[in-house]
Amino acid sequence: MTASTATRRLMPLLLVNLATLLSATGNGITIVALPWLVLQQTGRATDAAVVAGAATLPLLLSSLFSGTVVDRFGRRRTSLVSDVLSALSVALIPISSATIGLSVPLIAVLAALGAVFDPAGISARESMLPAATTASGWRLDRVNSLYEANYNVAYLIGPGVGGVLIAALGPVSTLWVTALCFAGSIVTIAFLRLDGAGPPDRESRPASMWSGTVEGLKFVWRNKLLRTLALVDMAIVALYLPVESVLFPVHFADLEQPAQLGWVLMAMSVGGVVGALAYGSLAARIRRRTLMLVAVTVLGLCMVGMAFLPPLWLTLSLAVLVGLVFGPVGPIANYAMQTRSPEHMRGRVVGVMTSTAYAAGPLGYLFAGPMIDAVGLQPTFFALAIPVCVLGVACIGLPALRELDTPPVS
Repeated sequence: MTASTATRRLMPLLLVNLATLLSATGNGITIVALPWLVLQQTGRATDAAVVAGAATLPLLLSSLFSGTVVDRFGRRRTSLVSDVLSALSVALIPISSATIGLSVPLIAVLAALGAVFDPAGISARESMLPAATTASGWRLDRVNSLYEANYNVAYLIGPGVGGVLIAALGPVSTLWVTALCFAGSIVTIAFLRLDGAGPPDRESRPASMWSGTVEGLKFVWRNKLLRTLALVDMAIVALYLPVESVLFPVHFADLEQPAQLGWVLMAMSVGGVVGALAYGSLAARIRRRTLMLVAVTVLGLCMVGMAFLPPLWLTLSLAVLVGLVFGPVGPIANYAMQTRSPEHMRGRVVGVMTSTAYAAGPLGYLFAGPMIDAVGLQPTFFALAIPVCVLGVACIGLPALRELDTPPVS
């Protein structure tokens, strides 16, 4: 095979990953910029939690229906439209700041609007991975490993850049960079040519948005492995996501150290990149179930360590460890969805699995913000960390996770 032929075969995989990198980097910047913007205006953790919840609550419904959108209108088209709308919604925040002014309710509404469009783009790009795998000639585990490592690179770059830009320009101006990231993703996908990325055949399209979504829900619920992974993921997201989006922003805002918040989130992503890349070779040597159990258990223990609010060097070390052990979880979940779903339903399966995680996010935020204001940061940290340790023990007894290491029934 010539170098030009090899490059041509890898091009779809490279373009999907580049678009994911740009889009997720923009979201990574937003994770730091939005809560900092609110805390700068009001100084109240509850307000930061409200905005964080507003950015995740719409994700429940939008991600639930996003897979049906992908299966009805096509993967490439959905990715393009999603990024266009996301870029516009993010740009409205600095535009509003310069014209009518910003308030917490307005920031919450604009954060919600921006979040609505993200899941469709994510589902569209993830649904392209099997076809990109076929074109490249790589193994599916290797492609999933690269994709999730790339995703973690985005959240390594995004929060770090966000923290630096907030310190230099302020949180409002920082959001312009997010809009530019989405624009870059749009340009990248515009060049993509891949089998199965265009509009689907009429025969395989969902009859309607509602019926297609119901079919996806039923499929995931009837599959023991997908159902179990979805429920475990819901619990983890509800307990852990407030740590990144509320607890750490509050902690480092109290210290007046926005850059350190970026460093901690970057440390998690560094570990995630290494863990996800390592999965490509680990999958051939270690059972996927074992990797999953280690991830949940170590996450709980690390959260307990973080709850003591230790010195920065120790917090960074725990953050790297969290990313390292959790890096393989994304590729494992992708593998389960790709091997347990038929081609014409893949968008819906990805959308449903994503929506279950988003369903838990607002619950975590609604718990964490008021509890911080009521009893303090450290007790809230322990209240989130200890249940994750219990979940890690419970996962050992879940028989469905053993199916991660058995070939799918054709």
